Amino acid sequence: MWKGRFAKATADLVQQYGESISYDWRLYKHDIAGSIAHARAQVSAKLLSSDEFAAIEKGLREIEKEIEAGEFNFSIELEDIHMNIESALTERIGAPGAKLHTARSRNDQVATDTRLYCREEIDNITVLITGLQQSLLKQAEQYAAALIPGYTHLQRGQPVTVGHHLLAYVEMLDRDKSRLADCRKRINACPLGSGALAGSTINLDRQQISDELGFDRVTTNSMDAISDRDYIAEFLFDMALVGTHLSRLSEDLILWCSSEFGFATLSDAHTTGSSLMPQKKNPDVCELTRGKTGRLYGNLVALLTAAKGLPLTYNRDLQEDKEPLFDSIDTLSLALKVNAEMIADMAINLDTCEAAASDPLLLATDLADYLVKNGVPFRDAHELVGQAVALSVQTKTPLDQLDLSQVSEHYGADAKDVFDLQTALAARTNPGAPSIDNVRAEVARWKQSL
Repeated sequence: MWKGRFAKATADLVQQYGESISYDWRLYKHDIAGSIAHARAQVSAKLLSSDEFAAIEKGLREIEKEIEAGEFNFSIELEDIHMNIESALTERIGAPGAKLHTARSRNDQVATDTRLYCREEIDNITVLITGLQQSLLKQAEQYAAALIPGYTHLQRGQPVTVGHHLLAYVEMLDRDKSRLADCRKRINACPLGSGALAGSTINLDRQQISDELGFDRVTTNSMDAISDRDYIAEFLFDMALVGTHLSRLSEDLILWCSSEFGFATLSDAHTTGSSLMPQKKNPDVCELTRGKTGRLYGNLVALLTAAKGLPLTYNRDLQEDKEPLFDSIDTLSLALKVNAEMIADMAINLDTCEAAASDPLLLATDLADYLVKNGVPFRDAHELVGQAVALSVQTKTPLDQLDLSQVSEHYGADAKDVFDLQTALAARTNPGAPSIDNVRAEVARWKQSL
């Protein structure tokens, strides 16, 4: 590439240190698409004849097929996907291949390739997130009325349903899709034509190239277009946050599948055993998901650290953007697939859930609400119920069986009606609350939406 300036060949160690073809080969489809669009613009600018363009397009499509078939020989000496493809093209078709690089640089090539790649992968990941949402929704529909405790601080708080709990993750994942869609808008600007940093004196029709590649617009500052990796950082952040949500779901399921909770059972196909303890059934998918979330975080931090001190415009440090990007996409894609499959096969243990939800302490707040409705200020009601709970603990008497008149004259004979779970849940009718009717309405809404 630069033999005219250098008297010595690049050292073997430097080639090993600087090559990226071992991982950026996966940009081949996008690099070829960008090259064809660039060549077509060269025809419009009368830099290529129609015959030369036809030879370039035919050669590039042949190379694309060879790569897809695993028959293309990549060379470390050519460093990256751009030069591997260009060199193979020139070797096959001669002079027209050598003309292809006119008015572009590898700098604007890689910026274009990675934008095209990220755009496609956002679309793929969005489909996978929807698949996980549908698995959660299927279970939420089946268990819309299955009562369980809701928790704060991992201590029992108030009654909810399994359906309401699982729909919380459907909501989280929908925000993730929204963030990815927003990120895609910022990705979808075409930098091709920005050259190495200052464009070119040979002006191709950038809008034509942008339109052919499906971009919404062209970039408007060549220096920013070359050095910008915000879109990769944003994509990595969005994937890391999806990982956060998957990790939280994993932690819930790990607890639910423990003997201490016993709310859920994962299928044998999505659990593992122990090499020593024959009774074990381990939620390894959940644990791996929880662990791999750390990789998603690390990839984001790696890119932010690589980019934080770079002057304009291109610096070789930016080559470090691809491995974190590729790894996060691979990691998250597989995590979404396996979790969707695992959730779809999960069983909820209704008897255990019902037993846990029958704890009368879950309705302590409802008891305070009862007092409020009878004219007691909430802070006083809170204190009175706290006294009742303390008495319940001291006397080892369930709260719903306690003589509440011992605590306050504000408790009437109807106070014990508070402890009917179905009545308590049915009263939670505000938007977003977990009445069974609300949960079923949300299931119906999500089914239509998804």
